[in-house]
Amino acid sequence: MSEELIAAIDLGSNSFRLQVGRIVNDQIYPLDGLKDPVRLAAGLSSEKYLDVAAQKRGMIALSRFRERLADFAPHQVRAVATNTLRVAKNAPEFLIRAETALGFPIEVIAGREEARLIYVGVAHTLPDPHRQQLVVDIGGGSTEFIIGRSFQSLQLESLYMGCVGFSLRYFPGGKLDRRGFKEAELAAQRELQAIVNPFSAVGWELAVGSSGSAKSLSDILRSNGLTDGTITRQGLEKLKQTLIKTGSLDAVTLDGVKGDRLPVLPGGLAIMLAVFKAFKLDTMVFSEGALRLGVLYDLLGRYHHDDLRDATVEAFATRYAVDRGQAERVAGTACHLLEMLDPATADSTHIDRRYLVWAATLHEIGISVAHSSYHKHSAYVLGNADMPGFSRMDQGRLARLVLAHRGKLARVASIDPASSDWQLIACLRLAVVFHRARDGRDLPPVRIARNGDGFSVEADAEWLDALPLTAATLNDEIRQWNAIGHPLTVKTVKRPTLAA
Repeated sequence: MSEELIAAIDLGSNSFRLQVGRIVNDQIYPLDGLKDPVRLAAGLSSEKYLDVAAQKRGMIALSRFRERLADFAPHQVRAVATNTLRVAKNAPEFLIRAETALGFPIEVIAGREEARLIYVGVAHTLPDPHRQQLVVDIGGGSTEFIIGRSFQSLQLESLYMGCVGFSLRYFPGGKLDRRGFKEAELAAQRELQAIVNPFSAVGWELAVGSSGSAKSLSDILRSNGLTDGTITRQGLEKLKQTLIKTGSLDAVTLDGVKGDRLPVLPGGLAIMLAVFKAFKLDTMVFSEGALRLGVLYDLLGRYHHDDLRDATVEAFATRYAVDRGQAERVAGTACHLLEMLDPATADSTHIDRRYLVWAATLHEIGISVAHSSYHKHSAYVLGNADMPGFSRMDQGRLARLVLAHRGKLARVASIDPASSDWQLIACLRLAVVFHRARDGRDLPPVRIARNGDGFSVEADAEWLDALPLTAATLNDEIRQWNAIGHPLTVKTVKRPTLAA
């Protein structure tokens, strides 16, 4: 498999899509793609559970994608899931089966992270990305709004309204009437109220629509001679009147309507009409770029070691006034210990090493809230803040590592016993213990090794005798690790023996 090929999978609320691209001189050229109208959001109950039929449709689609990706390595593929899997209560169970069907990990991304990736995709397809633009992406379960200039997003928001949910709620059975459109548009306008003023304050020069609903509306307006493909307020109103006169989706005979888009057309149209009214738009252009292309370019950045997550960690360290010296000391010692447990992590790009460095860098951000239980505050911030480049699972993993760097290990006892996170936690906790004095003194040689399900540590006897607080803290560590079934032993040895 050539490493010039990468792939993005979008588990959307309406469709599952696969896009394969080729990297040529840091540009991505789409090769081929697959699409399956799973309509996952249609299988979401009022209690927020995915029904069996929707799950089955999803598994079938992912199995097809797996065949296309048979020769791809894990670093060449990124799969992301959006709104429906953000809100479904049984999403964790579904994702376990979905990852097995696909053969690759699936990341559930937050709404604003979805918006950021959408803008990355759009910005790479516009002829003049340097104009400030408002991007609107009406998906199956949510709608994302972005203001950006060049390749930088300036304002991001995600609202819980999409073409699938709106079509089911306001146009049941495919019935098309004035009341349905009025109620749908009003509902969308209520959602939009909270973001109109902040977005208007930033401003834009061009309105851009992306993804399925915008593409469908653009195609219909062009195919029926209403516009040249530009989405206009007048064109949308004429389309609405045509649908109302038709009375039912079953009777719609418009040109340019694809079969899989027809069931969600009225919901998407109602949301778009509300967007035009709320933002006082007259026209909107369509962009082919969207989430999948954004995921590909984000993957390309990671591929070339230009990972947005590093910039996000740096920004958080600055925002929360991290003690850089202490963070670097803890990170350095933790990574040194990790290399003893897993020599492969000597590679600075190894993902476990990167998580350890990120956790060491940010483990004290909670001090800005309160020193008492600061590790809990740190974990809460990392688990709930908008962190560009991080998926929800990325953030969850980082938050768990930070939560576990001190205090009771029972809080993270649910981590899989075979997970590499345990050795990251061991290295981070020991590094924090060893650098409790927060000074720059060099540590004497220390060894760590795996010992069954636990760890064994060897430390210099003379050094430890001179530091009774550190020795007492290590005894506390032994109790914590033994309590969760990952026994820790600490042995003191004379320096010549340890250095040998």
